[in-house]
Amino acid sequence: MSPKQLRIGQIKYTNTLPVYFFFDEARFDDKIDFILQVPAQLNAAMARGEIDVGPISSFSYAEHHEQYLVLPGLSISAKRRVRSIYLFSKRPIEELDGAHIALTNTSATSVNLLKIILEKFLRYTVTYQTQAPVLEEMLAHADGALLIGDDALLAYRNNNGYHVYDLAELWYRYTGYSMTFAVWAVRKEAIEKHPGLLRDVHAAFLESKERSLQHLEQVVEAVTAQFGEEPSSWFEYFRGLCYDFTEEERRGLEHYYACAAELGLLRSPVKVRIWEEAVQPGSTR
Repeated sequence: MSPKQLRIGQIKYTNTLPVYFFFDEARFDDKIDFILQVPAQLNAAMARGEIDVGPISSFSYAEHHEQYLVLPGLSISAKRRVRSIYLFSKRPIEELDGAHIALTNTSATSVNLLKIILEKFLRYTVTYQTQAPVLEEMLAHADGALLIGDDALLAYRNNNGYHVYDLAELWYRYTGYSMTFAVWAVRKEAIEKHPGLLRDVHAAFLESKERSLQHLEQVVEAVTAQFGEEPSSWFEYFRGLCYDFTEEERRGLEHYYACAAELGLLRSPVKVRIWEEAVQPGSTR
């Protein structure tokens, strides 16, 4: 069997489901492969060239921006509350100066966002350790723990009295910007090899996103069957997320990169370059 033309990443979290829910896989059956992983695994696979296109942590895009472009109109963003990226803490955030924080090993963007919030905005001195995303094990020897995605959703639902902070809400409080946690990126060599197929796949993703948001009850029915919880909670969750990537999300993301560079988490601030826009005559992005 000949290899497929495009290898497409897919994140193993509920928050990306609307982009994939109505995707017409049969149309591309002989041309694409889907590779299902958590964000940290997808980040590494994209960097190694094992995946051509897909959702990656926004921070990973910045680390490899010379090799990637961003697909327009797709992201996992939130303004005010993301509801699936939480800091769980044994004491209020105002008392975390000098704390020891356990970080999930499945994230890049959120890990560095937490460092920006604690070290730049609150000016705390904090130490960290990275662990598998199991809340009680993380908090056995730490003052707080960062979880993302479905791990965070389940821990929030079963919270045993910890203080809980939504990272998008904290980011908005200190900056006034929305926060983009993941972008759909494509390796430049994939654009050169398969530009027509990439346009078709991108259009199919946009169509799936729009159909999912128009028929959200079908998405909610699917996740309710898998995870339980009241449908109203899932409606609130999905409606609180932004799946677009407009100039507003771009400004917020570039501010995040500037903050990360200020802390030495990135070598320098990064400008987001979007596929097709980046090759227009006169483009300076």
